[in-house]
Formats: sequence, C-alpha cells, structure tokens
Amino acid sequence: MSKAEEEFQTRVRELGCIACRVMGVFGTPCDIHHILHGGRRVGEMDVLGLCPSHHRSDINNKHIVSRHPWRREFETRYGTEAQLLERTRKLVSMKETA
Repeated sequence: MSKAEEEFQTRVRELGCIACRVMGVFGTPCDIHHILHGGRRVGEMDVLGLCPSHHRSDINNKHIVSRHPWRREFETRYGTEAQLLERTRKLVSMKETA
C-alpha cells in the first residue's frame, strides 16, 4: 500500500463509521471495508469506514443492517457504496483543509 493510500485509510478511520454517521451518530470506531467489483477489491482508496455492527455482524433489524451479508438492505437504508464513498471522500477532503 502506498503512503497516500495509508494516509487516506487513516483519515477514513478517524471519521468513524459512515453508516452510523448517516444515522446521526458520529465518531464510531470503525474497520476498513473494501468496495468490491466482481468479487475483487477495487483499490485501497475505494474504502468505507464501517463499525463492526454495520460491517460484518450479520445483523438485519430495525436498528442496524450489516453490509455482510445484507448488501441490498444495507444500501437501501444507508445509501449505495458509491454514494457512501463519495460522501467519505468529501468528508476526508474537508478534514484535510481544516
């Protein structure tokens, strides 16, 4: 991973979970979720910060939907991965200029 990719992922982690942020909860500790295309990672800059509950907990209830394995429901509730990535990139760039 390049230095720029490492720095970007550090900033994504500092933002916290993007799905929690959509729900109005800020700064939730998160893991890096790599966006996939055809079952393969798109790249180290195509990542989202997701807390364990939103990332891979297998939860699907009225409070939380986990990305794995409930992608369709996750995207219905929080936005598509592309929309969340765009929002993440904007937030990271705002943080860089602050």
